[in-house]
Amino acid sequence: MNSTQPGLGAAHASSRSAILDLIRAAGTISRVELTRVSGLTGATVSTVVRRLIDDGLVVEAGRAESTGGKPRMMLELDPYARFAVGVHLDHAGITYVVANLGGAIVARWRRPGAGSDDPREVVERIAAEIRATVARIGVDPERILGLGVVSPGPIAASTGMTLTPPVMQAWTEYPLAAALEDAVGLPVLLDNDATAAAIGEYWSGGVPTGTAFAALYMGTGIGAGIIVDGTVYRGSSSNAGEVGHICVDLDGPPCWCGSTGCVEALAGPAAVVAQARDAGVELAGRSVSEDFAQLARAAARGDETSMALLQRSARYLAVAAQTLSNVLDLAHVVLTGPSFALAGSLYLPVIEERLARSFFARGSHVVRVGISSNAPEAAAVGAAALVLQAELAPRRAGMRMVLQPAEVGVAG
Repeated sequence: MNSTQPGLGAAHASSRSAILDLIRAAGTISRVELTRVSGLTGATVSTVVRRLIDDGLVVEAGRAESTGGKPRMMLELDPYARFAVGVHLDHAGITYVVANLGGAIVARWRRPGAGSDDPREVVERIAAEIRATVARIGVDPERILGLGVVSPGPIAASTGMTLTPPVMQAWTEYPLAAALEDAVGLPVLLDNDATAAAIGEYWSGGVPTGTAFAALYMGTGIGAGIIVDGTVYRGSSSNAGEVGHICVDLDGPPCWCGSTGCVEALAGPAAVVAQARDAGVELAGRSVSEDFAQLARAAARGDETSMALLQRSARYLAVAAQTLSNVLDLAHVVLTGPSFALAGSLYLPVIEERLARSFFARGSHVVRVGISSNAPEAAAVGAAALVLQAELAPRRAGMRMVLQPAEVGVAG
């Protein structure tokens, strides 16, 4: 009998998480509806719901209107029962968010990036920032589930960044998760920024459930996060979606990844800034992100040189979006990240036009393209969502985790 206990415990934890996620997705839902959409027995649902109420995670929200018979009691999450912290670590800036259990952002802020500072100093700075902000907004530290930390990929769970851009060489193989756990006193989840941005977009309801979706991410680099039917596609080392390192010119410039002619080397923000300088454009020169922002503002004002440079970049990004869409048969692509927050309106029509003209399955369906409403801090939002998702939605085979829109309706 003892040999079966781990399996039973895992099944209970999965049932608890499944029901929590269904309640979150529905907003309000009855026990009867939970039983129908989860596939669990009524007795299991009742037991799990009772424990969730006892733990303060779920509350009874009144009775639904009667449809002939006793009105059913509706359930909803208490969004302020738990919180998660998300951190996006980049050399250009460190972005933080605090999200509640319902996924709403209760605090967001940005501080100077890692730059060339020693990783140990940056970790101490992150820990101090989190402690100060949690105290300022009045969140009970005991209610914080954990810390999600995302950075440019590729990422390894044990050693953090395994291959880094030149500006972040000091972080190569640095044990980021362990260092932050020691400094902050919270469990830490690591991921790459593009994957986190996709999770944040999906979690916040930015794309429909039951679809193939990618977040095309451009910060100081270029990547993509991929979600299929509500499940993140990570690849064998959690580094899927590196579309910035698709080779589009065999004789092109070298890329920091070790290849040549990559999309990022030809069309990323650093490449655009370098091309602008070569064209005689005067830039402030403080950082790639600030110089790229200057070019985006100039292009928006109609400056021909800046516009030409960004349109050239957009054409390469459109090839990356087409490649990703062809391989995965995507239904949606969302442009996100700090650089798309600055210049997304210039990239959007170029990417839309190429997909409309050249997407392989265009005879079957279109690929819808949009700009994220959370583009500037998308990766940090996704980092917090990683923690919430780990609490709410670990999957097991056969368990439906997210409601389809038609299933939410009026719960009876």
